[in-house]
Amino acid sequence: MHRISVVGNSGSGKSTVSRAVSDRLSLPYLELDSVHHQPGWTFRPDDEMREIVAGFVAGDGWVVDGNYTSNGVAEIVWSRADTLIWLDLPRLLVTGRVIGRSLRRVVTREELWSGNRERWRNLVDRRPEENIILWSWTRDRHYREKYQAMSEDATWDHLDVIRLRGRREVRLFIDELMSANDPG
Repeated sequence: MHRISVVGNSGSGKSTVSRAVSDRLSLPYLELDSVHHQPGWTFRPDDEMREIVAGFVAGDGWVVDGNYTSNGVAEIVWSRADTLIWLDLPRLLVTGRVIGRSLRRVVTREELWSGNRERWRNLVDRRPEENIILWSWTRDRHYREKYQAMSEDATWDHLDVIRLRGRREVRLFIDELMSANDPG
């Protein structure tokens, strides 16, 4: 496990798990949202994003966090990855996490990427593409179906797919990873 893609719904813990894996295995880490989101919530053009990601995954070892299946970025990552960690947590758990995280970010004015911050009005917006809570809720089934199909597609047979379905499984995976790589 040296080239790792971590995928799942918004709020599933991709960034947390990716950082833990990156730290434990001493691998460079890339959060795809940080490449995609530019100042003023503008999006980096897809061709530029693909070029940046391709450069990063050209390395011998790395951890990449994020989905980005609609613009070809995921395929670039998966073609080089040896492991895909799929965080497939229950919808209610993920939704609760997204609500708590979003409220915290709005209240504390936490900077996300390129100076962007979550806004109060986005938490009540009825458009999923503007409201991360609705986005997470409405995308849950989409991601589950997409990653199930991907895990059965022979194109990706070279990937070791690790599907984690709950908090306990995630904790056990991280604990086992830490134990397996303990130099003592």
